[in-house]
Amino acid sequence: MSLSMWLGLLAICALGAMSPGPSLAMVVRHTLGGGRSRGIMCAWAHSIGIGIYALITLLGLAALLKHYPMLFNAIALAGGLYLAWLGWKALTAQGGMQQKLAGGAPVSAWAAARDGFAISLLNPKIMLFFMALFSQFVLAAQHSGGKSLIVLTPVIVDGLWYTIIAFMLSQPKVLDKLRAKAQLIDRITGVVLLLLAVRVVVSI
Repeated sequence: MSLSMWLGLLAICALGAMSPGPSLAMVVRHTLGGGRSRGIMCAWAHSIGIGIYALITLLGLAALLKHYPMLFNAIALAGGLYLAWLGWKALTAQGGMQQKLAGGAPVSAWAAARDGFAISLLNPKIMLFFMALFSQFVLAAQHSGGKSLIVLTPVIVDGLWYTIIAFMLSQPKVLDKLRAKAQLIDRITGVVLLLLAVRVVVSI
């Protein structure tokens, strides 16, 4: 893979990672609920899901999904239902994340990793991103080094971006302000996730 081709891949991965959506909302929520470590855990678990999609595209399974729309629709429906469940949980959180923290029950590392991984793996928007834009880079990678770059680049870019977000949000002054608005953040996160879930189910 040429340098110019890799820079194009890097730019697309960066734009994809930086676009606001449920992934950002989930990293914010876990940073708020458990501090920097939970936000970073969520970030890198999310990047693993991204890496799986990159590997799927590299192996040609994305083309298989195009030819079997029922399989794609089943995955998209599962993703939509999961987003709806996360949204409902956020909307119905009693007293917001602040009350949970005051009660001595911060978000666990397992929950942060689980939600980060699942929201990337079950987000149809990410699936479509790789199917539509990523295949061109697969064709350009003839050697193992280029193929490794195709998988590692989106993983590292995604993980680093959301790690930066977690670091920024976990600064004491910023975190205190966020926690003061914990219930509002829960509600906004819930609405965003539910709207995305509705959009996914309607578009199937």
